[in-house]
Amino acid sequence: MEDNEFDSVLRRHLKNLPEGAELPQDAPLKKFGLDSMQAVELLFDLEDELGVVLPDEMMTGDTFATAESLRKAVGTAVDEPAVGTS
Repeated sequence: MEDNEFDSVLRRHLKNLPEGAELPQDAPLKKFGLDSMQAVELLFDLEDELGVVLPDEMMTGDTFATAESLRKAVGTAVDEPAVGTS
């Protein structure tokens, strides 16, 4: 997974993050406007654009709490292909 691809997808869902502004990896994404509905849309975009599937056990508030926690979850999903894929 390319960091710039992840960042590009994430930034589209952070309505309170000014364009070009630094996104602190440990800042709460809620601070930048990510709510539960947008988190679902973000999840679909990440899966579509990065070709990953986050397992159900990763669908938690902790996963979507910060950019770093989400990046780690996506990285784990990239490293562990979904069951039934080769």
